[in-house]
Amino acid sequence: MSKVVIESVTRTDFGKGAARKIRRDGWVPAVVYGGSEPEAHISLPGHDLMMALKRAGVVLEVQIDGATVNTAPRQVQKDPVRGFLEHVDLMVLTDSEVRERLVVGAAVAKAEKAAVEAELDRVTVVMAVRELLDEGVNVDTAIAQAIAAVQEEQVAAAAAAASAAAAEDAAAATAEADAAPSAEGGDSGSGSE
Repeated sequence: MSKVVIESVTRTDFGKGAARKIRRDGWVPAVVYGGSEPEAHISLPGHDLMMALKRAGVVLEVQIDGATVNTAPRQVQKDPVRGFLEHVDLMVLTDSEVRERLVVGAAVAKAEKAAVEAELDRVTVVMAVRELLDEGVNVDTAIAQAIAAVQEEQVAAAAAAASAAAAEDAAAATAEADAAPSAEGGDSGSGSE
């Protein structure tokens, strides 16, 4: 579900000047490391990479010199002003890690959809689902439990806000009541002299 196939070009030039030229041409310098192979210095198409990195739990299936390597972004460096990708470190994934990332990615997508349907904050629901998945709860049960927990939190927060507002109104009414007799008492005292 969150797997993207992306072509790469092997890099042989290194340094700031070479990296600038790669970026000017619309590519992003990257390093693939981990696994049994030595690290590979490659360039990836900038637009395709940026779109792929917007997916939660993405697995990048990188084509390197005819071989396919499953990777995950480990570190992404962006230009702080323009937001363009400057460099990406990719970690090689085992088959079990790929399966796990795809399951989590599918669960996140499903949880976001359920949160929108229930009119709840997506981030809060997804965080709750991830915690439950880490505890070994299956996806559908985790989503149901997360939705119920977030709804309970919202009800409790609304009740606390209503209680605080009622207490504030009561305090204001008491203050008005205390202020009114003293003002009247002051007037009647001055009239009797």
